[in-house]
Amino acid sequence: MAETQRPRSAIIVGAGAGGIAVAARLAKAGVDVTVLEKNDFTGGRCSLIHTKSGYRFDQGPSLLLLPGLFRETFEDLGTTLEQEDVELLQCFPNYNIWFSDGKRFSSTTDNATMKVEIEKWEGPDGFRRYLSWLAEGHQHYETSLRHVLHRNFKSVLELADPRLVVTLLMALHPFESIWHRAGRYFKTDRMQRVFTFATMYMGMSPFDAPATYSLLQYSELAEGIWYPRGGFHKVLDALVKVGERMGVKYRLNTGVSKVLTDGGKNGKKPKATGVQLENGEVLNADLVVVNADLVYTYNNLLPKEIGGIKKYANKLNNRKASCSSISFYWSLSGMAKELETHNIFLAEEYKESFDAIFERQALPDDPSFSFDHPLTNFISPLKQYIHVPSRVDPSAAPPDRDAVIALVPVGHLLQNGQPELDWPTLVSKARAGVLATIQARTGLSLSPLITEEIVNTPYTWETKFNLSKGAILGLAHDFFNVLAFRPRTKAQGMDNAYFVGASTHPGTGVPIVLAGAKITAEQILEETFPKNTKVPWTTNEERNSERMRKEMDEKITEEGIIMRSNSSKPGRRGSDAFEGAMEVVNLLSQRAFPLLVALMGVLYFLLFVR
Repeated sequence: MAETQRPRSAIIVGAGAGGIAVAARLAKAGVDVTVLEKNDFTGGRCSLIHTKSGYRFDQGPSLLLLPGLFRETFEDLGTTLEQEDVELLQCFPNYNIWFSDGKRFSSTTDNATMKVEIEKWEGPDGFRRYLSWLAEGHQHYETSLRHVLHRNFKSVLELADPRLVVTLLMALHPFESIWHRAGRYFKTDRMQRVFTFATMYMGMSPFDAPATYSLLQYSELAEGIWYPRGGFHKVLDALVKVGERMGVKYRLNTGVSKVLTDGGKNGKKPKATGVQLENGEVLNADLVVVNADLVYTYNNLLPKEIGGIKKYANKLNNRKASCSSISFYWSLSGMAKELETHNIFLAEEYKESFDAIFERQALPDDPSFSFDHPLTNFISPLKQYIHVPSRVDPSAAPPDRDAVIALVPVGHLLQNGQPELDWPTLVSKARAGVLATIQARTGLSLSPLITEEIVNTPYTWETKFNLSKGAILGLAHDFFNVLAFRPRTKAQGMDNAYFVGASTHPGTGVPIVLAGAKITAEQILEETFPKNTKVPWTTNEERNSERMRKEMDEKITEEGIIMRSNSSKPGRRGSDAFEGAMEVVNLLSQRAFPLLVALMGVLYFLLFVR
């Protein structure tokens, strides 16, 4: 049998965070890489908007979280953030969180300040309970890094590992909502809101999102919220330059119309052979990695004649998508000193406001808003996020002036023949609501300071970035959209075609997508390179080696994360107890667990495939 030939060339469709990162990784592995981007800029949603008057706005992400995953990406490529002239600025405080009565909570990494803030609402015992909540967030964070963000799930059968399932169930609390879980630690409704709203970063309601996602706010409070000097795109631009030094070629203003295949030979799966551009040009390659929106790709770029792709595309269209947004980019003639770098305005009717997007798409009565148009029931008053980049990085605006971004979460675009909404009217109402809320809660009259406005609507996100339904975070992260149930990193029914990005494993968010780029690159090297090819960085498998696993098991056990067996026996370490418990689990699961997985597979088929 002939030895597998090393792929010589790869085409990356899309220069978003995932495409840029996977391009650099493949180039480091010796592949000739070309990145094709439909826009005239790199970074995708992580791009910048510049005005002629000297203002700069982050078009999408504006909070750098999980900095370790950024550092891991650069270190794997033989460099560092600092060597690439990326300076991270820490935001103090993390947020000012405003309630409907004008009271506020300042979230920060400083424990002395947090103690005072929390005890205002929770009483003398509140800070102790906060520290317990923080410890559990640490558990969610560390377990997710090892078992989710540094691991691929190529099949639902990978969930048949009883050790993995027991660890995930015991350490991540996936079947309890983050709202309910927060109620175990915080007595007051307002503190539950403060420590659950971040699920919006995953496109989910805290009343539905698994408690696992407390890792997001744990990261903010333990590691801080950071902002790259020069804008978020500075990080992606540095990765572009790293890739270019390794030979990656970028072609901007180059849209792709379809992925090409060999049609399948000798009964084998069709292999991707390149792409056809929108101008008709054909580019050949041994590999194709798609960083375009996954749902868009299955519906528009992959050949429907390949068995299963059309059906799978239709299934993806019916999967739950994340929210969209109306985003305002305002140039001010002065400074909005009442606002910090990051500001959250929460609605009084907290649950109702999340339901407005994720359940009924209806607007409850909320005194913070003055919407009276019948179509505004599509806008949720769940929160407004106000970002002032010039507060932490003065280069974002001219001297003594501010750049302000106001993001209002809204439902994604309607499909399946539903009547479309009057978006110009909705934008007008959203603008009035944001300005009124800011003035009512902070006393700041922002409107007279606005000299220039740019607006992104769900249609902007859909047309500029090919986001299906204008969903800014891709597919949602409910139970059947994570782990082995999330769309695979390898294209359905094809070889040599892969995905990287928000809607494939492991999920959405820039640091998560960077982790996904590593997963996809390592899968490509495993499946298309000769056996025993040395991966030119520390692999996920090496990071999750037996030595590291044992060290983490001991750490987890010592922190009370995994239930101890025989903990009263002197000299019996928690890791030994865990090993003993796993032996029992293994014995019991040899027959029962595969049956359970089979039943889960049948349920998944009935609900989502048939």
